[in-house]
Parts: sequence; C-alpha cells; structure tokens
Amino acid sequence: MSKKKQYIFNKETLSYEVAITTLKTKVTRVFIVLLGGLLLFGGYYCIYTKVLNLDTPKTVLLEKKNQELLSKLEIINQKMDEESKILSKIQMRDNVVYRPIFGMDEIPDEVRNAGFGGVKRYYEFDNFINGEILTSVAMKMDILTKKAYVQSRSFDEVALLSKRAGEMASCIPTIYPVSTALRNRFSSSFGYRIDPFNKTHRMHNGIDISGSIGEPVYSTGDGVVSEVSYNFFGYGNCVIVDHGFGYKTRYAHLKEPLVVEGQVVKRGDNIGKMGNSGRSKGPHLHYEVIFKGKPINPVNYFTNDLDPVEYQAMIHSSGRDKV
Repeated sequence: MSKKKQYIFNKETLSYEVAITTLKTKVTRVFIVLLGGLLLFGGYYCIYTKVLNLDTPKTVLLEKKNQELLSKLEIINQKMDEESKILSKIQMRDNVVYRPIFGMDEIPDEVRNAGFGGVKRYYEFDNFINGEILTSVAMKMDILTKKAYVQSRSFDEVALLSKRAGEMASCIPTIYPVSTALRNRFSSSFGYRIDPFNKTHRMHNGIDISGSIGEPVYSTGDGVVSEVSYNFFGYGNCVIVDHGFGYKTRYAHLKEPLVVEGQVVKRGDNIGKMGNSGRSKGPHLHYEVIFKGKPINPVNYFTNDLDPVEYQAMIHSSGRDKV
C-alpha cells in the first residue's frame, strides 16, 4: 500500500500542491515526541515517588533481592557461630585428652588464635550499606579457616603417633620397680613432707620403697638408659631411663647400677640393685616418674591388677633378670 499523500494550499498559485516534509521538520517532530514522552515519564516518576511516596517496581525488586541476600548472610553468620562452638569443643578435647595421651604438649591459645588481633583487615566493607555484617562474616570465616587448619595439623600429629600406640603402651612406666611380693614397704610418698635430715618442709619428687640391700630393681617400661651417675650428697648411684613420649624414670640410692648409658632396656629388665648410697638413711629405692620435665606421682601409673606371681612371671619373661 502506497503512503497517503498530504496536500497544502499554495496562496501564490492558488492551487493545492503535494506537501514535502524536510529533514529538519522530521527531526523537529521526533524531538517534540521524545520531549513529550520524557516530560510525561518525569511527571509520572515524580508523582509516583514524591507525591505518593512509593518505590518503583525495579527498586522494589532490588530491595527484595537485597533483603534475601542479607537474610542469607545472617544465617551464615549464625551457622559459623555454631560451628565455632563445635570447633572449640574439639580443640578442648585435643588439648586435654588426645595430645596428652601421646605425651604431646597442648597447643596454646596464642597459636590457635594467631593473626586475628589488632589489624584492620576488612576496611573494604566500611562503605557498604550492610558493611558490619559483611565484616563479621568475613572475619569469622577467616578465623574458622585458620583454627580448622591448626586443628587439622594437630590431628595429623596425633594420628602419626597413634600408629605407635603399641610401642607406647610398652614404654609407659606402669609396673612396680621392685617385686610386688612386699608392696606394703612404701616408706615415703610423693609430695611435700618433713625432710628426714634437716626437718624442713620440702617437696619429695618421687616415692621411697624400703627393702634389702641388693634387691633387684627393674625398669618400669621400655626405653634407653640416658644417665648413669653418682652423687654422694644426693641420689648416690642413680639410673635414668628415657622411655620416649615425654616420659623418664629415675632409680636412686642404688647399691650398684647394672646398665650403661645408651643401653636399650625392656620393661622388667634388672637395671640395678637396691642400696643406701648418697643422701640416704637406710636401704631403699627412690623412684620418680618425670613427664615433660616435671615430676609426677608414680602411684598414678602403677598397674594394680598384677599379683606377685604374675609380676615375677613378667620379670623372668624379659630373659635378662639379674637377681
């Protein structure tokens, strides 16, 4: 279909002529239409937002999405708080149960929490509308990641030592250092006591077991003899066995040691003879258990379910009894 022609009256020629639309006229018309549309839209926007105090549909949609994201962030924030509590319980068990079992030092808080104090790491969130919750989520995520990494490394160490659990069981000093046939011969216990020489109140780092000169003294666990020494004003003839896993035992006031430094010993090996050497008022064995350099009560380690017959059978099974 052809475009319908428009005519205009020419006053000079007194006749109708076909109207010719110039480019300028077309541009002017388009501009007028656009301007009218813009004014109409502007008027609508002003009335909708300023007069009626309403948000545009697009603004409403964006705010809805923003609220959804904010709700998800709050859920994540709460979830990380819950996970942090669970991780704290795992860390506590690791420090007071798992690591001590294998003679490992606990991991101090300053190591577990290293790198999170005193530095403004999250300044890029300061200019965000919800910058506080963004900062909180980012900080908790970093802390959990670091703590989980430290805990993972700790479990790796525990797992490695757990493979040596059988070896450790034979190394821990759990038997009596002398025959249990006369177990009631304890003459002095662990802890503070009145010193028999100067009558002062002082710490006694082991237990004393009285007996006869020459009675065999046995290693209470597998290990290596780390020291054989003599001190006239102290322990007299003394043997120290390093059992590994943080444990050492001391056998003092011996008549004579039967081992040398560097010698490998098994639980139940005869390592010396009871005596009265050094600072002593009568024949006895001074016995200590040392863990991580600190003396602890040996009684807590004794296996009480071995009767005298079983004890002697275990001693003789070592094959090196030197009674």
